[in-house]
Amino acid sequence: MLTKRINALSESITIAVSNLAQELKAQGKDILSFSAGEPDFDTPQVIKDTAIKAINDGFTKYTAVDGIPALKQAIIDKLQRENGLTYTPAQVIVNNGAKHSLFNLFSAIVEEGDEVIIPAPYWVTYPELVKYCGGTPIEIDTDDASGFKITPEQLKNAITPKTKMIVITSPSNPTGSVYTRDELTALGKVLEGTDIIVASDEMYEKLIYDGEFTSSAAVSEDMFKRTITINGLSKSVAMTGWRFGYMASHRTDIIKATKTLQSQSTSNINSITQKAAITGLDGSADKDIEMMRVEFKKRRDEAVQLFNAIDGLSVLKPDGAFYLFVNIKEISNDSLQFSKDLLEQTGVAVVPGVGFGSEGYFRFSFATDIDSIREGIKRIEGFVKGLK
Repeated sequence: MLTKRINALSESITIAVSNLAQELKAQGKDILSFSAGEPDFDTPQVIKDTAIKAINDGFTKYTAVDGIPALKQAIIDKLQRENGLTYTPAQVIVNNGAKHSLFNLFSAIVEEGDEVIIPAPYWVTYPELVKYCGGTPIEIDTDDASGFKITPEQLKNAITPKTKMIVITSPSNPTGSVYTRDELTALGKVLEGTDIIVASDEMYEKLIYDGEFTSSAAVSEDMFKRTITINGLSKSVAMTGWRFGYMASHRTDIIKATKTLQSQSTSNINSITQKAAITGLDGSADKDIEMMRVEFKKRRDEAVQLFNAIDGLSVLKPDGAFYLFVNIKEISNDSLQFSKDLLEQTGVAVVPGVGFGSEGYFRFSFATDIDSIREGIKRIEGFVKGLK
């Protein structure tokens, strides 16, 4: 009875692990979960106050499908101010989280026979969306030696007449790697003369610890014209449950197509979230963002040091996001079994690297308090010692 496309879709492994950890914890078991990509901080008060005012003012009705004008203008202003990108309201759309942005984009662009280049390790949703839309994911493998970033040569070799799109994620989930301006420029030069679209997922843009962030669309005029920028506020201001994401593109035809799809599916996003998002974008929460970034950096530094002191494990220090992609190849080449045994024996939940397209690793989120991080890594150390 079910369609082929839904039967081909796999459940998100990150959500599955997080749900299992929550179930075990609810049963009274001592569980430390490092699986979810969710900040442990609360949404800043200034944003909550805006939402409360919207409720009290009765801003609880339907809105324009693609977002209220004031919110779209706040997105435009943010992209100009912080990323050097200029867009018009017709080039911006608001969605129910960046995952929804990606679903709408892939639905509008990818069809049977199309190929989408996805550097691995990747966020688990990318290849699933490509397959759901009838396309074929083309993975480019990276590892510790390359800093988990693809080279122009790898990109050139992956392109075929069927290539429709490439997905660039910077900072990366799950590795935290960040592409420099020069690296993005070099990748962009490979794409010149083609019709290949760039989907640039920049959700972790505010969480940069070393170096600086560069938006894919900002490196050249050619890249600006072919890039769809996807972003939101889930990670930067701890608004995961509010469900706010957006897309911006020079290609008004793409934005219009996703608006049409959204008009027949979800329609507008939550009206109160839209008001709150304006405050999240206009600089009012910048002090809160910086507080979180500084705390994440402290956690990253200590967690990296602790992991690299464990015999048999290693991890690169990520430049952004709030994940460590821990190398376990000296211990195991079955990250799923490793993660299952770790959870059962120590109560520590991590996400196996195979779910991100890279075997021999696990993802560890440091978006939780430092005491839990220390205890979790201590348990992992004991578990690893028992395997050697």
